[in-house]
Amino acid sequence: MEWITQTLQNTPELAIFLTLALGFAIGQIKIKGFSLGSVTGVLLMGVLVGQLDIVISPTVKSTFFLIFLFAVGYSVGPQFIHGLKKDGLPQILFSVIVCVACLVVAWIAAWIAGFDIGNAAGLLAGANTISAVIGVATDTINQLSIDEQQKQTLINQIPVAYAVTYIFGTAGTAWFLASLGPKILGGDIKKQTKEYEASLGGSIVDNDPTLEYAYDGTTFRVIEVNNSFFDKPKSVEELEQMLLQKGWPVYVERIRKADNTIIQEPVLLDLIHKGDRIVLNGPLDALLQDEDFIGTEVADLELLDFRAEALRVIVSNKSVEGLSLGSLRKCKDRHGVIIRKIHRGRAEVPLLKSVKLMRGDVVEIEGRKTDVDRFAKFLGYAERPTNATDLLYVGLGIFIGGMLGTLTLRIGNVPLSLSASGGVLILGIIFGWLRSLRPTFGAIPEPAVWLMNNMGLNIFIAVVGITAGPDFIAGLKASGVSLFIAGIFVSLVPMFIGLLLGKYVFKFPSAITLGACAGARTTTAALGAITEAIDSKVPSLSYTTTYAIGNTLLIIWGVVIVLLMS
Repeated sequence: MEWITQTLQNTPELAIFLTLALGFAIGQIKIKGFSLGSVTGVLLMGVLVGQLDIVISPTVKSTFFLIFLFAVGYSVGPQFIHGLKKDGLPQILFSVIVCVACLVVAWIAAWIAGFDIGNAAGLLAGANTISAVIGVATDTINQLSIDEQQKQTLINQIPVAYAVTYIFGTAGTAWFLASLGPKILGGDIKKQTKEYEASLGGSIVDNDPTLEYAYDGTTFRVIEVNNSFFDKPKSVEELEQMLLQKGWPVYVERIRKADNTIIQEPVLLDLIHKGDRIVLNGPLDALLQDEDFIGTEVADLELLDFRAEALRVIVSNKSVEGLSLGSLRKCKDRHGVIIRKIHRGRAEVPLLKSVKLMRGDVVEIEGRKTDVDRFAKFLGYAERPTNATDLLYVGLGIFIGGMLGTLTLRIGNVPLSLSASGGVLILGIIFGWLRSLRPTFGAIPEPAVWLMNNMGLNIFIAVVGITAGPDFIAGLKASGVSLFIAGIFVSLVPMFIGLLLGKYVFKFPSAITLGACAGARTTTAALGAITEAIDSKVPSLSYTTTYAIGNTLLIIWGVVIVLLMS
């Protein structure tokens, strides 16, 4: 044991990776469906490892925190900027009010309980599940005109308060919005949501084929035409229009004529005769319904011998922005292509006919390669698999953002500054938005963003825990109970305010209100609980914009709470 201790003290970088491994292991343990999560697990293991009196350079912590913040800004940038347009303004205003409530309630709770700056910042971070506040508040405390020992004492209090309040901030908020939220909003929320889906082009009947999101992909099937509908030959266009009336689009991809000649790429005027074999492309459920209308499925491997492709496309063409999914049903550029999913930030958008595309959306499409390439060009930029990250873009973004963030305006003895961390977050948002407009540069593959996000945050948290370890237990004993009670107050009051705002002021549909509350508080766990509780993806429509605003403002509140308390 002495050898292990000395080794970790002499090579503290090993202590960081030990903390990461133990933290992720603890964070994945589930008890009745609830887990601590990686961040809290890493923090607690950092505190444990920190009892060995390990010293780590603060530069390590700052470096990884900036990487994390840039990844956060890059991810939410398109939704943040594009959400500023007219259609998104009500949700933006809603998110701003809820975020201000999160700050004010935390400030009031800290003032009533007599917490110091460190505990107040940790309370804001944990109760609102916004881990980045720890780093931003730390940077701001370091700028205060107080002695170094006092700064360190305050900084070490932040992770204590965060750890005590985070668990209820996550689980309590999810429970409140999913269980009590619908009761506060009133009425039969499932019925209301189905009616809202119907207004967006869906149906109040479950499993209706017009709800494209009921299908998780496309399939190709060979049907031998023998139905009486084809006693008189029908053109490809006539058949596709007939199938379109029965549900979501199904396309004719190939035709084998009675003389065994194969039409590789049928055009709309090509005729289909009784006895021909056709390859249909569409959602599985739709094909099963259409089969009886056309003929009998047969095995014809030669006819299916062509290339199909699934592809992710970034919506970047300005002319596409604002188009509804319903309007794409008859778009000639879409012919032969099935839309599988649409990702908007961290949320998956329900594929209902009146839902509109936004620049920066990532659309998953599938079909024959030639059709997919054509539709991808129409939408914007095909994001083909790559493992190359544009490190020039990342490096410049972090450097420029950090330089701008360090600019300080002093009012009396109070320094006003975004700090390097705040500046990097803002530049990350701008660079992410620029990438959505011109996807030919600044590529950061999704796995790389995930790594920057998770590795950056968790190494930062690991160092915070290890550094605060010696003082953690004493701080927990001194303020643990009062912090936990204050955390409940800070977690739930803004959500209650948000529910009332959505219902009486903004008059959002109930599902939209719930999604907006979860987004403004950046709690993905709550979104998952809500969508499961009401059996609908509609809350995702309001989660994306409010998440982008909330993720930005709540991080900046790390600066503001320190200034308010000081």
